[in-house]
Amino acid sequence: MTAVLFLASLALLGWGYYRARPLGEMGLLTWFQSVALVGPWLIFFGLLSLGLPMSIVAVLGLTVLSLGLYIWLGKKVRRLADEEQTRSPLPLKTEGDSGTSKADQSDDQVRARKPIITIEPEQPPPVPAEDLQAMQGIFGVDTFFSTETIPYQDGVIFQGNLRGETDAVYAELTQKLADVLGEQYYLFLVANPDGKPVVIVLPSRNKPQVANTIQKFFAVLLAIATFGTCLVTGSLLMSFNPIEHPERLSEALPIGLGIFSVLVVHEVGHQVLARRHNVKLSWPFFFPALQLGSFGAFNRFESLVPNRTALFDVAIAGPAAGGIFSLLLLMFGFTLSGESSPLAVPSPFFRGSILVGTLARLGLGDTLQAETVFVHPLVIVGWIGLIITALNLMPAGRLDGGRITQAIYGRRVTGRATAVTLIVLAIASLINPLSLYWAIVVLFLQRDLERPSLNELSEPDDTRAVLGLVALFLMAAVLIPFSSSVAGRLGVGG
Repeated sequence: MTAVLFLASLALLGWGYYRARPLGEMGLLTWFQSVALVGPWLIFFGLLSLGLPMSIVAVLGLTVLSLGLYIWLGKKVRRLADEEQTRSPLPLKTEGDSGTSKADQSDDQVRARKPIITIEPEQPPPVPAEDLQAMQGIFGVDTFFSTETIPYQDGVIFQGNLRGETDAVYAELTQKLADVLGEQYYLFLVANPDGKPVVIVLPSRNKPQVANTIQKFFAVLLAIATFGTCLVTGSLLMSFNPIEHPERLSEALPIGLGIFSVLVVHEVGHQVLARRHNVKLSWPFFFPALQLGSFGAFNRFESLVPNRTALFDVAIAGPAAGGIFSLLLLMFGFTLSGESSPLAVPSPFFRGSILVGTLARLGLGDTLQAETVFVHPLVIVGWIGLIITALNLMPAGRLDGGRITQAIYGRRVTGRATAVTLIVLAIASLINPLSLYWAIVVLFLQRDLERPSLNELSEPDDTRAVLGLVALFLMAAVLIPFSSSVAGRLGVGG
């Protein structure tokens, strides 16, 4: 499996180079950024597939080197983009841009120097004429030079040319729109299918709807059901049937509470960052599952997201909080494990995850050579928490991983990543039925992408891009199992 992923990564890099060449220096620099980040992990997994694991010092050294190179290339890309934007000429001029007066120009010249407003007669603008005129007045040659107006849904699309720094232009246009029309409309700065900036203005009535009482009641029912399935999972791990022996449920309570606490910490992380960015999230809709206690929780935005940075922060906060909490439980459980521990786990069980198996080798040492390993229940709780976190980090739809991918790479890449994720899950279901369940959940409930941010053009900074890639790498490290040969060389599972 590791070798297949290694070859697939090389193929993706080759495809990326083929796509980047026509874009010139900008495209090649962006491709080199991908190589800088993926290269160390390709070396690591390539050697691992050959049974030659790298030392932790070498891994850390390569990681630091790759991150430094990524940040340096990112600065060059942004500098090159700023230079190209500065060199691009104004497509149209206004009267004040030249020394000649209007009287000295022909009628054709005057018309050519004015912004072109095109409205099809059979498609009248869906907004009042006075509102449309006020919207047209917010643009200028130093912010966004509007050249065409197109009716769109309940609002209007303004095509034109971005003439300033994206964040500053968006802030100025938004403020001007609020000054003339109050809170009646929202302004989106996005890219059209050709990749060119456009402004979309929509009525505020199109904003996301807040959950009603019935939906909140349903969320509470799902939370109760999820706590029940966490108890059932704990009971099965303690080797008893809760239906046949309900009096023993107290024995499963610590594990059930542990799994549920991971879910709560995950959602608290989302809510804290959402409030910091002044974004409103719905109540979490937990998804009960007997296999793990839960597959996590789904939530939706009940307000518009200001930019892709906010989308990234809110999306990664949950997995970061839940993942770190699960990792701490796992490591603490290793320190408490011993022959007196209540859970007996077959040692080959630790081959099911590259990350957990490696940490188990460090935390449990030579005990992994035995046929059976006695572990503290916190080990299992932490492991399950990492699996739940990793499943939600998959780059698909409105999962946390899908939102992270959309924030960093945009909607087009996320759509393709969603399709690839579903294909990988379908293939993995031939080995692990859990993959089939999760694929069905994603396909029917979470495959749609998140709606665009208000400012869709400004990308997250390099630090966030690195964090996103690290999160995706850890997701793979949790879910991908060891091969028998590599696990045997490392002493994981006998």
